[in-house]
Amino acid sequence: MTGWCHRRPGKEVNSVAKLSLKEQCKALKLAHIPSIYLEVTYHDREQYLTDLFAAELEERHAKKIRNLIKRAGFPAHKTLEEFDWSPVTLPGSTTITDLAELTFIERRENVLALGAVGTGKTHLAIALGIRACMEGRSVRFYRCLDLVNALLENHRQGRLRRLMAELEKVDLIIIDELGFVPLLREGAELLFNVVAQAYERQSIIVTSNLQFGQWNTVLGDNRLTAALIDRLVHHAHILAFEGESYRLQRALSTIAVNQSDNKEDSITSMAN
Repeated sequence: MTGWCHRRPGKEVNSVAKLSLKEQCKALKLAHIPSIYLEVTYHDREQYLTDLFAAELEERHAKKIRNLIKRAGFPAHKTLEEFDWSPVTLPGSTTITDLAELTFIERRENVLALGAVGTGKTHLAIALGIRACMEGRSVRFYRCLDLVNALLENHRQGRLRRLMAELEKVDLIIIDELGFVPLLREGAELLFNVVAQAYERQSIIVTSNLQFGQWNTVLGDNRLTAALIDRLVHHAHILAFEGESYRLQRALSTIAVNQSDNKEDSITSMAN
């Protein structure tokens, strides 16, 4: 009869037991616990482990959001709380709440922000993109010319399909400043392919200083322009931005303040 015998721990078990806390957490993919375990209050074992793992999950979520924002490629950090809605005219079927809650992304709809330079179009586009990242959505931000140049370069190097596949996976594509620089025909056609691929599958935000009737001056072909606008406008929220440039207003305000300060200094100097 074979009796039960105690098996000695193997070399692998012994080597694991000798690992430091940081090394064990790395092996278990608990990357944040070594830096947070001392901050968690201890009452009993189950409570401590529950709170410790909750803190690990919170850190993972925060890291995911940071990575989403970094990969999006925003040129600056803007928030909806900082945004001034007064220059914006919304269509009757759209509310600020609809935009802020990103219902247009859930419905795979577009947002088109049209109006004068410096009225807040890019600020709103970035803020909506960052809000989407905060909710765990994947976003890509491009200035129009940068996107077209990336498409052309990848096309020349035989990597266009890979770039298009990457764009197809994101929830929101932001195309900023359409209208500042005319595009070559090949570039305009590649831009159309991005819009066509996203149609009713993803959301796109476009900002432009041009009204739709002027887009052919950028895209260079009336039929291509009509087809691109048709796909963007269908299921779209079209926002009209009016008023003077924020940047111009701030510049003029700064000049006025400086002139006032110089005048006061001059008066003080004369009095002395």
